[in-house]
Formats: sequence, structure tokens, C-alpha cells
Amino acid sequence: MTFDKMDEGVNKMDTHTSHQAANRLHRTLLQPAAVPLATTVSSPSLLGTPPNRTQLWELSLAQHSEDKLPQHLLFNPSPRQVNRQSACMAMLRTLSVLLSLLVPAHSTRSPDCGGILTPSGLRYLAEVSKPHAESVLRRDLMDSAPAPSPTSPSSRNQIISVKVDKFSLTLIPDTGMRLSIEVDLGISSAPSSTKEMRLSILADLHVDMNPEGNLEVVTSDCKPTLEEVQSAEETDSKSSSSDVDKQINVEKICLEVSKLLLFPNERLMSLAAPFPITPNCQVQYLPLAAPMYSEQGIIMSLQTTFQVAGAAIPLPVSPVPFSMPDPARSSPSHLILAFSEHFYTSLFSALEESGALNVSLLSSLTTATLAERITQMGSLFQEDLPVVLQAVTRSSPHAVLEEDKAIVQLFLTAQIGAGSSPFQSFLSVNVDVTARLQISVADTRMIISVAAVEDIELSLATSDVGPILAALLEELFLPTLREEVPAQINKVLRQGVFLPHIASFTYTDVNITIHKDYVLIPCNLQLEAKTGEARTWE
Repeated sequence: MTFDKMDEGVNKMDTHTSHQAANRLHRTLLQPAAVPLATTVSSPSLLGTPPNRTQLWELSLAQHSEDKLPQHLLFNPSPRQVNRQSACMAMLRTLSVLLSLLVPAHSTRSPDCGGILTPSGLRYLAEVSKPHAESVLRRDLMDSAPAPSPTSPSSRNQIISVKVDKFSLTLIPDTGMRLSIEVDLGISSAPSSTKEMRLSILADLHVDMNPEGNLEVVTSDCKPTLEEVQSAEETDSKSSSSDVDKQINVEKICLEVSKLLLFPNERLMSLAAPFPITPNCQVQYLPLAAPMYSEQGIIMSLQTTFQVAGAAIPLPVSPVPFSMPDPARSSPSHLILAFSEHFYTSLFSALEESGALNVSLLSSLTTATLAERITQMGSLFQEDLPVVLQAVTRSSPHAVLEEDKAIVQLFLTAQIGAGSSPFQSFLSVNVDVTARLQISVADTRMIISVAAVEDIELSLATSDVGPILAALLEELFLPTLREEVPAQINKVLRQGVFLPHIASFTYTDVNITIHKDYVLIPCNLQLEAKTGEARTWE
């Protein structure tokens, strides 16, 4: 297709010709062979990201505009031809924009951490939920029962005891969870006779995401049955059972069966609550979708967001979406948490954004002792003052995870000077620090600290006291930086970083392993003795 033919069809305004031109244009826009793979990969506009359909269309247009034009238009166009070419190109660009609206916007939501609740974790949740379920059923079945009335014979049958005999949660791969409950009910049918009945509940549950983005437990199926176990008095047993049936609202129990668990929806919502890191920096774990169910457990993908002074800060999206690593075998731990390398980079970037990594370091040097090594110092200060290094970040930190090793790279600029009001700087030094991190868990917090400084590189940025050799810079300031930078970082992170967790549960029996690109934290759940206590930054 040439632009001369397109222009001719447009100028004549012939319906048939216009229709043919439109079809040719459509084929030109969508023809896949027009964009070689090499062109797609090497295009500067697509560097580092996979091409989408809009970009392929734009590349197709660019290639057609260069390769399909007649040679006389490419090298010696007339004014009229140029105008026709410009009009057609404008039409093509407009259509390209309209077509691009049909392409879904690329999502910036990408998981950088997650967790697997294992079958043993489900068993533990069932174990600790059993007393809670018994308390709820006792309240619903006994406290809400009508008071005995001498004028109502049926009121002689009263539920006098509720005991949960069995309470189990099992995993159904690709589907959800199955809750099985057996409740023994003590029935008083006369002043001197009692009998026992069994209420059995079999419910299928799964965790879903509501329109507000919160997780909630949903009941997909529930089958209650009520049967008599034994009776001290066989007579009138059928009518007695019927009286008890009327007192037990099995439909209501099924509608609210998820409340028998110790992690109702209110606690699931606490998973996405913001947690403090420093006084003005918070972390928040947002579920991206409803969890998945496999033989290994319930798998949840989370995206971390950070807030500084109450506002979410933009951070680079993980270049590779993080997925939970498959456990090599069935894990005895209740829960397996995993954090990507990108998570730790984002954490230190958030601390940088909040200003927490900008520190003031007091040197053991003074202006007088420094003047002995740098002669031009003597003319700057009339009195002997302590030398201070004011370090600020000059670019974003970067975390690197390797097997059994986690490091963070900090890129600082230290203004070296003296005096407090005003501070007078006479040197500016670029400082690149590579520090090894130590990771542990206390309660529901991940404790990150600098275990050792592996490398520090100093380079002179600016000087008001003349040129200074690199060896002298290291001799004068390296000891202070090597000691004080880790101490200041540890001070910033002394409270730890809250892990994703639900209210009233803490983590025990933690075993941390560092792998290439991610950190794995298998642990057990433990129900806290006291619940409902708010956690705040100290």
C-alpha cells in the first residue's frame, strides 16, 4: 500500500475506494510480519521491558513509513506530496492512539513477598480455635434459648451443655479448606432425665478478596446434621428430638460458621494494616489476589508498599514478579514466609526517602589535629573544633541476596566540616559502603542489622583545602565511617520491621535461610496469651 493510493482514495471520497483503503490500513497496522523480532528487541523505546501490542503497532507504522514509501518521496518529495504524506501519517497516528486504548494498561502491581500456610499450620489453627468455637456455640445455643415456661411442654427440652468433641481443618488442593465439627449437646427433657445429641457440621471454606481489596473467609457449602446419641428415656424420643430441632437454628449456624474459627475476617483485615518502621515511615503488605491452594498449603502473594509521613512513596516495580518457591518437601512448620531481594532494596529505599539514612557522625579528629596533616586547614578555623561528617544519600541503596549472605550497598556523600551554627564544610567525600546484613526474627518483627562492613570506598568530591591524596583520606576518615555508619543504621532499624501477620498470633521456632534472590523464613504460629493489645512504635 502506498500513500499516493491512500491520498487518492481520501480525495475522491468514494465509498468503495475508502472502504478498501481502510481495509489496507487495518492490515498494515496489524500485520505481524512487518516487525522483525530483532527490531522489537533492540528498539530503544522497549529496552528492558517486553513489547506490548501498542509498541508493536508503532514499530510497524515506523517501518511502513520508511520502507513502503516510493523512493522519490523519500529523497525528493514535492510540497504537495509532503502535505499528503503528513496528512496520512497524522491519520495513522490517530488510529494508533485509538487502537492503543483497547490494550489493557500494564499493571504496576507486582508481588515481592508472600507466605504459605501449611497443612500443619491449619491443624494448629483448628486446635486453638476449638475453645473459641465451643464458647460461640454455647452462647448461641444456650444463652439464647427461651426460658422454661410451665405452660409450654416443649420448653422442658433445654440444652444444658455444649462440648466440641472434634474440630478439624483440612486442605483441599485447588479448592479451599474443609471444616469438620462434632458437638455433643446435653439435653434436659424432664426434671430427672437427660439425653445426649450430636450436632455435626461439615463446611467447605475458602478465602476470597472482596471489592474493597480485603480478604474474607467465605462458606461455599455447609451440611449440618443433628442426631441422638443416647437417651435415658426412650419414650417420646421422636417428639423430644423435634423440640430440640426447633431450638437449634442450623441455617444460622451455617451462615456464621466461619466465625467459629479464631481468625475471623476482622483479623484477616489486620494483615493489610500499616506497621511502623520509624516514627515517619510505615510498611504495608497488600494481598494482590485471593490465595491459591496446593498440596503444600495456602499460598498468598503480597506487594509491599511504604509510606513516609503518611503518603505512599513511589518505588521501582520488581523487574521480575516474585513467586513463592516450592518447598522441597512437606514442611513441619506452620508457616513459610519468603521475601525477595527487591523487598530489601525497597525497604532501604524507603528509609532513604524518609531521611533515616542521613546521619551526622562525630569524628575523633579536631580542626587542630587535622591542620597538622592538611596545612590549609589552619587558616579556616581560629579555634580548635571537633570534626563532624554529615552523610547524606546520593543515590538509592541496593540489596543483594546470595546463598547464605545478604548485603546492602549504600551510596553516600559526606560533608566534612566543623562548627554547629553555622556548620562550615571544607571537604566533600563520596562514600560507597558494602555491608553484610544479619537477619533474625523476634515476635512478629524481622530484625535487620549490619553485622560487618565488607568494603568502603572513598573518593574526593570537592575540597576547599586543596588536593588530598586518597590514602590520606582513608587514613583520616575511614575508621570513623567504618565504625559509625553501621552503628547509625542499626540504630534506625533497632525496632525491626513487622512481618505480615494477623492479630493475636506471633511467630516461634524460626529458621531463616538466605538464598540467591530471596530469604526463606519457616516458623510456627503461637496464639498470644493476651489479645487485642495495640502495637506501636517505641
